[in-house]
Amino acid sequence: MPQSNSIYGGQAVIEGVMFAGKHVNVTAVRRKNEEIIFYEVPRTTKRWIQPLKKIPLVRGVVGILESSAKGSQHLNFSVEAYAEDELADDKSDKEVTSASIAAKAEEPKKSGLSLTAIFGVAIAGIISFVVGKAVFTLVPALVEQMLFGQSFKNIILHNLIEGLIKIIFLLVYLYAISLTPIVKRLFQYHGAEHKVISAYEAGVELTVKNVQRFTRLHYRCGSSFIVFSVLVGVIVYSFFTWDTLWERIYLRLLLLPLVLGASYEVLRFTNALREIPVLRFLGYPGLWLQKLTTKEPNDDQVAVSIASFNRMREIDRQMEQGNKTVAVS
Repeated sequence: MPQSNSIYGGQAVIEGVMFAGKHVNVTAVRRKNEEIIFYEVPRTTKRWIQPLKKIPLVRGVVGILESSAKGSQHLNFSVEAYAEDELADDKSDKEVTSASIAAKAEEPKKSGLSLTAIFGVAIAGIISFVVGKAVFTLVPALVEQMLFGQSFKNIILHNLIEGLIKIIFLLVYLYAISLTPIVKRLFQYHGAEHKVISAYEAGVELTVKNVQRFTRLHYRCGSSFIVFSVLVGVIVYSFFTWDTLWERIYLRLLLLPLVLGASYEVLRFTNALREIPVLRFLGYPGLWLQKLTTKEPNDDQVAVSIASFNRMREIDRQMEQGNKTVAVS
């Protein structure tokens, strides 16, 4: 029987997967000694943010920034674990155990300095997303302006060409980084994350064999959001005109939150329609991009994803049953 009450999401990290639950975010990472370690952070949201999550257009921007901040913490944890394993390879006389990385997971709750460090990582995650999105928005506009700025006056045609340049940049970038071994494995874990969510939503038992039967593509993926942000941007920008390059750049930056918020709503809409045969094609552009951003995972990677999901669900159940003192390490 399909699971429909709870909607879960996650992200791939270095040699692992993070899943976001109702009350906790959990990352599982496989070390080089085959041990699976966990990083578990209770989900907390400022009271003033909650009302914003109910406002269409605004909720998308809030959710994206919040996900970038929290996701960066888990990615940082996985990077530290990976770095320690690499260091252990270089220094074979020095034993590096999972206890050291697990201890770092405890640091945010034990010292003000560590809290500051984690806060810094979260802010860095938000800044990286904003800067990256701004660059990805402005560079295609600059390129289009240099190549076709004086060729014609049709604003809609300018925007369509700009959108095409964005898509080309995106595809080339994703293909190039997917050729590196570490990113290829990251994309495999991304596929493992999708498979686990799909298996859970189908209501099957989460075993490696069962999960591997599902597709690595998923309608709610952030990769789909990237595609929609390009398509929505073409539409939104067409309602505004500019006379100079600087006006064009200014408008792109000013309208960026609107484009992100509208893209989030489109993503929600296409996901709601994915079971309707005539309308499910609306989500296809995002699924096509996932052909690049996900790879088929092996059984070990799926096992890590299942471990992360099960641990997240276990903690969620304990907290919902009133055990607020459940150990989160």
